[in-house]
Amino acid sequence: MNLPRTIRPVVGLLIAFLVALVVPASAGAAVPENVRVVTYDASQAAEFRDAVDAGAKVWNENVQNVRLEPASGGAADVMVLADNGWPRAEVIGLGQGRIWMGRQAVNEGHDTIRIAAHELGHILGLPDNRTGLCEDLMSGASAGPDCDNPKPNPDEIAEVERNFAGGVLIAPQVFREDVLATR
Repeated sequence: MNLPRTIRPVVGLLIAFLVALVVPASAGAAVPENVRVVTYDASQAAEFRDAVDAGAKVWNENVQNVRLEPASGGAADVMVLADNGWPRAEVIGLGQGRIWMGRQAVNEGHDTIRIAAHELGHILGLPDNRTGLCEDLMSGASAGPDCDNPKPNPDEIAEVERNFAGGVLIAPQVFREDVLATR
């Protein structure tokens, strides 16, 4: 088809515009079939809502087999609440449970994004690992209030990947940092 020279630039721009609309929407919207989506509801997390979103983003940037997404209406796999105690997580099963973002730890100087990422780590099947090392996300409060690293280490990433690749069964349990705080 031969188009007049004056029309060619207009048709070219129209095609470029249509491609720009379609390609990003299809490239970013699809989640691969083998990725498990875990939804969370941070509507009751008060001042910690942004920290919870940031903690979920940390995990999403580091793992492939699971994706944490805010719930969009309906029930969520994970409820996130704020209270005045120590942060803690109640795991009901892999990718399911409740998190309390405790103000006591924040008042003592602990980083809110690290707390959120740590507690989400429990939901993703990780236990506490009180090494006292800041590079170990699951060391929690044992790394001290000066530690603001919210990123999981390679071993923690690998364990979450294995958990969600294999559909690991996680026994219901509660993880509490206040046990460490009273020592």
